[in-house]
Amino acid sequence: MTETQFGYECSPWELRWRGLDVDALQRTESAFALSNGHIGLRGTLEEAEPRGLPGTYLNGFYEQHELPYAEGGYGYPEEGQTVVNVTDGKILRLLVEDEPLDMRYGTALEHDRVLDFRSGTLTRSTEWSSPTGRRVRVKTERLVSFTQRAIAAIRYEVEPLDEDLQLVVQSDLLANEPIESDARDPRVAAALDTPLVSQFNRAANYQAVLVHQTRNSGLRMAAAMDHKIEVDDGIRTRIHSEDDLARLTVAVDVPKGGRLRITKFLAYGWSAQRSVPALRAQVEAALAGARQTGWKGLISEQRQYLDDFWATSDIEIDGDPELQQAVRFAVFHLLQAGARGEQRAIAGKGLTGPGYDGHAFWDTETFVLPVLTYTIPGAARDALSWRHSTIDKAKERAKQLGLSGAAFPWRSITGAECSAYWPAGTAAFHVSADIADAVQRYINATDDEEFESGCGAELLVETARLWASLGHFDRHGHFRIDGVTGPDEYSAVADNNVYTNLMARRNLLAAAQVCEKYPAAMQQFDVDTAEIDSWRSAAEAMFLPYNQELGVHPQSEGFLEHDEWDYKGTDPAFYPLLLNYPYFDLYRKQVVKQADLVLALHLCGDSFSPEEKARDFAYYEARTVRDSSLSAGTQAVIAAEVGHLDLAYDYLAEAALTDLHDVHNNVRNGLHMASLAGAWQGTVAGFGGLRDHGGQLSFAPRLPRQLGGITFRLAFRGTRFQVAIRPGEATYHVLEGEPLELVHHGERFTVTTDPVTLPIADVDPGDPPLQPYGRAPQRRDGSKLRQFVAPEA
Repeated sequence: MTETQFGYECSPWELRWRGLDVDALQRTESAFALSNGHIGLRGTLEEAEPRGLPGTYLNGFYEQHELPYAEGGYGYPEEGQTVVNVTDGKILRLLVEDEPLDMRYGTALEHDRVLDFRSGTLTRSTEWSSPTGRRVRVKTERLVSFTQRAIAAIRYEVEPLDEDLQLVVQSDLLANEPIESDARDPRVAAALDTPLVSQFNRAANYQAVLVHQTRNSGLRMAAAMDHKIEVDDGIRTRIHSEDDLARLTVAVDVPKGGRLRITKFLAYGWSAQRSVPALRAQVEAALAGARQTGWKGLISEQRQYLDDFWATSDIEIDGDPELQQAVRFAVFHLLQAGARGEQRAIAGKGLTGPGYDGHAFWDTETFVLPVLTYTIPGAARDALSWRHSTIDKAKERAKQLGLSGAAFPWRSITGAECSAYWPAGTAAFHVSADIADAVQRYINATDDEEFESGCGAELLVETARLWASLGHFDRHGHFRIDGVTGPDEYSAVADNNVYTNLMARRNLLAAAQVCEKYPAAMQQFDVDTAEIDSWRSAAEAMFLPYNQELGVHPQSEGFLEHDEWDYKGTDPAFYPLLLNYPYFDLYRKQVVKQADLVLALHLCGDSFSPEEKARDFAYYEARTVRDSSLSAGTQAVIAAEVGHLDLAYDYLAEAALTDLHDVHNNVRNGLHMASLAGAWQGTVAGFGGLRDHGGQLSFAPRLPRQLGGITFRLAFRGTRFQVAIRPGEATYHVLEGEPLELVHHGERFTVTTDPVTLPIADVDPGDPPLQPYGRAPQRRDGSKLRQFVAPEA
């Protein structure tokens, strides 16, 4: 293993950091976070200090607060929601002969931490000499269980190295942990200042439980701990609890060469409705199950779960060890974000930090769910089921806006709109089509008729109704969708955004199709043939602006008439632009924050010719500044498709290493789930060429010259299969399940358990496109990516 310039050692199946860098703690705590989609534990040290930003999160558990407006307006959302740092159970403080182990004092002779992608654990090994010279070795291992949803566990082991020592360990449950909030809105900071109100505490033997309720949102949560203590000799213990603290104190004399080992089991649960006794019973029952399984059992279950996951989901990259590590890191964290979410949202930061207030965006459906759909489709179903559970709120929001159907929120935890900036929030109606697209992709990949005929059909129908009411037929017979914001947030409230119109067209046709497939759904959702005909008419007449003179599609109507941005005159320190220039100026210039029309080339690629894709990509490359982490992955996909493989490789590396290199200087607040998904997208949809248009899975593999090969695994309709790309050829074969009919570079073939090898023709893309001055991706030299200069908003 070799250390990179960003502190982590390069290894294919783990992330390791040697030594202690206090200034780097905030970003390593995000990278070392453990989660299962229900519980999230940031990677803080067990001793609680030094620390960067402590955090323990429960998916969907939030506090609410007023949204700030200088001037109110009709339809503005009134309340915001913010993720809460709940009761911290990670804390295990150690005192060595009355001296607290604090890595800032004494001497850390050895110290390393390892996140293992195959075992799903975070381990730590420290050899520490106290200020008075007493040496101990501390080894810890923690997990958040994929198999027992409510459970996390920590094994903490201390060994005296030179002499007999008295050791004291304090194991805590700590609520309302003091944290310095960096929220710019004082209302948010106030809401997060001691947000939890104690309702119950109890401690006995080695167990304790605390129950709290949020002050404003009224949500109730319980945290419980239990312990198994292993020591060679006598032991003294004391346990007590109070409103915001439960503490087990363990004191023992340990001889040189002996060990004190404590296994700490944690259980978490929350509810908007259940009583204190019910929540207490829930977490105590979960603890009993974990104790019965035992530490070794939990470790074994975790490994078995991940063995099965990687058998479906692994990506192998030959020729770039750092990129290999980064892609597996990305896939592992995407699994952690969605594995056991079970009808809760997948937030933009997952459960790795408080960034974006813990909100879910369209990132989930457009970037994260394709990964889950082809790897662990049950998790994708759960995420879509969460969207469906919020459909009444989306219908109410549409009604408030004078529209029919369901208008899903730009950002939310519960399904209610939380964006106080309506041009980028309310006007970004494309989120409803993004959800419909994810529904179609999941159904195509699974043939899940139960979901399709119920939740899926309702989501498609109500989003189609939104488009039918939002758009209108003009005097030329075109169906227009005016006054909306597409994916690019440097353009707002524009007419006929091409991405939005194409996604809406697909949505309308899918709704018509599902209703005709399931007549019972038509009756259930009050759909008649006239409404279906109106959807098809709107789809067929959808207006898609095109500029004949330039031979490109405008991002939205009139975009190509806007003035150009002065890139050469823009100080590099002034990126991201939204923090240094007024929005009104951005909105009237040809400057693109993130892939928009280029995202349409990916998701709606069957609506463009190859020549149109090449021209459109080149045009928007010259105007896209990537002030968003959402962009590089998509640009990698289309760069690969049109044949600019070096550029695609650079963009893939940027997406994959966004968090490990802290490209945008904000990893302290959590990892970027969409960019992590972009690493998968850039590999599988970019160099693999994966597309699903109308349920037909197709591939158009290409291999960049920097790599010796790419191999990835997918699941589709119950079949697990593998694609191996090598210079000049690609080999497909089924690992488990029935044969599949696939498409390779436009040619249909059947893949079975017998490998099928097909040729990859060379492509001449012509001259590489130019990027805005100073905004080209850093060139990848095969092992390192120099840090991208712009911080993200």
